[in-house]
Amino acid sequence: MNNGRRRVVITGMGAVTPLGDSIDEYWASLIKGESGIGPMTLADPIDFPCKVAGEIPDFDPGKYIDRREARRMARFSQTAVAAAALAIEDAGLNLSAEDEERMGVVMGNGNGGFPETEANARTLVNRGGMRVSPFFIPMILPNMAAANVSRLFGLKGYTSTVITACAAGTQGIGEAAEAIRRGAADIVLGGGCEAGICQLGLGGFNVIKALSRSDVPPEKASRPFDADRDGFVPSEGAAILVMENLEHAIGRGADILAEVAGYGVSSDAFHAVQPDEDGAGAAPAMRWATEDAGMQPSDIDYINAHGTSTPKNDMVETLAIREVFGEGAYSVPISSSKSMIGHALGGAGALEAVACIKTIQDGIIHPTINYETADPDCDLDYVPNKARQVQVNTVLSNSFGFGGQNACVVFKAFD
Repeated sequence: MNNGRRRVVITGMGAVTPLGDSIDEYWASLIKGESGIGPMTLADPIDFPCKVAGEIPDFDPGKYIDRREARRMARFSQTAVAAAALAIEDAGLNLSAEDEERMGVVMGNGNGGFPETEANARTLVNRGGMRVSPFFIPMILPNMAAANVSRLFGLKGYTSTVITACAAGTQGIGEAAEAIRRGAADIVLGGGCEAGICQLGLGGFNVIKALSRSDVPPEKASRPFDADRDGFVPSEGAAILVMENLEHAIGRGADILAEVAGYGVSSDAFHAVQPDEDGAGAAPAMRWATEDAGMQPSDIDYINAHGTSTPKNDMVETLAIREVFGEGAYSVPISSSKSMIGHALGGAGALEAVACIKTIQDGIIHPTINYETADPDCDLDYVPNKARQVQVNTVLSNSFGFGGQNACVVFKAFD
């Protein structure tokens, strides 16, 4: 028990990402500083200034799902089921030997079936309402990623969906941990997913100038904390952690990868899309996650930043880190996975959680690539361009969403 609650450990991970669909491939690319961002193919970007994206290469849902089932799912659900299958395999979890009512799933996502919504709206306009897909509604609902994971793997216990934009993946992991902590489940698959690249989404994000407009090679477009950053690069992906009550994991002889130590959530209560400019909204989530872990900021060895490559977000996150860590902010290494995979919105925090756990396991901090020009407003150690070997026992992972909804998780080495 930790602070009177059950301890939560991670026993498996699965991910489908712009850098591949295996944890080893994804992690190897991150520590090499390789980018998964390229020319956009999932939507025609001809009318938009942003023409690059982080897309899952050659994603074939039929590798993980019966093809008939896959055709009835939106892409975001397909990625979630794929990540779940990989995570269950990685955990060595024999589902038939477990109590199905003590296993659950919590998924975070931002938009649900955004491309499928666009496609069916076009059908409505061009061919009439009775030509809309009969699977349209169960395809697009945001809860269907969790629902499909639950249905296909027989997880009948605690199930939920978190829809907090860019914070959703991290909050999905945190809420999964809370369910185990309070005894609602023994095993929860927690994570996030997003597959929303389409013209409708591009239009919405471009008109508010949220996306990168740089005329540079695609791999250079995402530049977190760099003075020349000009917006995020849209991407997609899913990641799921198998999380267990410690006693349950030990009882089945599971290989324990790391522990979920703390979790914090806050709100800016400030603006629909812009962060609170003094960092006052983000800082409490970081502080509360650290306190929930029974730690001081000085106990944190590494921060995986939200680091979107937007001018305001990166400046505000830097301010928030300085507020929480004080002078210690200048000695803690920080890096942004989004420099290499772009911003997967509701899936981002879960993809970054995988990187956090691999950092603890391997003692390597992946770099923030494309950091070339220092910004005086972003004056911390962002591990520029080259991975760093450092013993890491504790990691703080930050996610800050549209609407000012913030979530942070602390992971630590299992003791």
